[in-house]
Amino acid sequence: MARILWADDEIDSLKPHIIFLEKKNHEVFAVNSGNEAVQEFKENSFDIVFLDENMPGMSGLKALEEIKTIHPTIPIIMITKSEEEMIMEEAIGKQISDYLIKPVNPNQILMAIKKQLDSKRLISETNTVSYQQNFREISNDLNRSMDLTEWIELFKKLNYWELQLETSDENMSEIFNMQKEEANQLFSKYIDRNYLDLLEEKEIILSNNLLEKKLFPKLKEENYFLLVIDNLRLDQWLIIKPVIEELFTVNEEDVYCSILPTTTQYSRNSLFAGLMPLEIKKRFGQKWVDEESDEGKNLHEEFLLNENLRRNSLNLKSSYHKITNLNKGKKLLNEFNNLLQNNLNTIVYNFVDTLSHARTDMEVIKELAEDESAYRSLTLSWFKHSPLYEMMKKMSEKSCKVFLTTDHGTIRVKNASKIMGPKQINSNMRYKVSKNLTYNKKEVMEALNPEEFLLPKNSLSSSYVFAKENNFFVYPNNYHRFANLYNDTFQHGGISLEEMLIPFVFLNSK
Repeated sequence: MARILWADDEIDSLKPHIIFLEKKNHEVFAVNSGNEAVQEFKENSFDIVFLDENMPGMSGLKALEEIKTIHPTIPIIMITKSEEEMIMEEAIGKQISDYLIKPVNPNQILMAIKKQLDSKRLISETNTVSYQQNFREISNDLNRSMDLTEWIELFKKLNYWELQLETSDENMSEIFNMQKEEANQLFSKYIDRNYLDLLEEKEIILSNNLLEKKLFPKLKEENYFLLVIDNLRLDQWLIIKPVIEELFTVNEEDVYCSILPTTTQYSRNSLFAGLMPLEIKKRFGQKWVDEESDEGKNLHEEFLLNENLRRNSLNLKSSYHKITNLNKGKKLLNEFNNLLQNNLNTIVYNFVDTLSHARTDMEVIKELAEDESAYRSLTLSWFKHSPLYEMMKKMSEKSCKVFLTTDHGTIRVKNASKIMGPKQINSNMRYKVSKNLTYNKKEVMEALNPEEFLLPKNSLSSSYVFAKENNFFVYPNNYHRFANLYNDTFQHGGISLEEMLIPFVFLNSK
């Protein structure tokens, strides 16, 4: 049942409509003017307002303005005899929820109420029914042998349903989460069995060949901005996509596979270099920093990218910028016009990765991003108020072309997995590289011969292990303390759909 305020100077002629709505259990308060509507609204609460546009005294548009001042989010439906574009534009500008053209019939009014007040419930119910129908189809996919292309398509489906089911009841969300966990279990097994084969397949897009296969051919004819948003998951891209689509047309959108480990040191260096980590170390020994070093692991990205361009015979005027804080973002924004003279401008934005780590370290961020939905929401809020968004507005205004991508994703970890090793072992919680490691073999993927995986060795007996699914590594010392501390945090470095299957997008200015 809805409480409806209806203002029309011919309200008596609408008596049949009011009776119809009352029979549908709605409560209607009818007034004859804009002044009465505003006064009634000040004194009582309503769920929805119908305003005639053309009333003597205070017009419907003026009454709309007054009511919105009192309650900015109240749904207001304008009813008008006029179809003049100017009137409609003014009403829309003042944030009407909908409008109807006279004469209206009772069913139109009823549908307008349902659209405004019941849409969330109806959408939720429809999505629930649709997912239930697709649940079996997804389960059937999970029960057959799939290649990487099919895994990517299934992950796209899972991301679609995760966003659609955000407002569904807890039971349905629980069912979906169980299906996603099953998908990650099977994907981890797939990667364990097939990763070495994927490294040899020339048609598969991985970190080390993304730029060569997708961006470089276009650079021969057009100038581009290359935007790398560190640690951007597919669902985070999908949540900021509508904002970007106000500025750009999505020309091509797909998913590629990050190499292992899914960390900045490995996957992003590989992305820029166009080489696997072992190849980077062999070719540019001084530019590769080993795990035990305290030196920054991504200090040579510009060098690696320039070498990659040179190797692909792309003699371009280019720039490289890494944005690690708000001030750097604002500074680059102020210098934007200088970038337009370049053939390629590379901008690395580290905020999402920073958010992920801050959520682990800071209780207030953990509360703001308590679950997947809130994590996406926080990402969207950051993007809409960031210098990056302002910069993309300028790119759109100047008809720039953009290639947007990331280096790896992140997963919300749930299960602590015990591991033992020497004191100098690396700190990442989703992969470990060292000698003499002890762990539960069922919970990891082993790379006992790192060179076979095109990964550098720290020592002759070094090996890598990667956490699967939503596991994270914890040492036996103070096990329970650290298991509780890092449980339910977002981590990366291991094997999961969220970490490995990540977006790339071509954008053309509107």
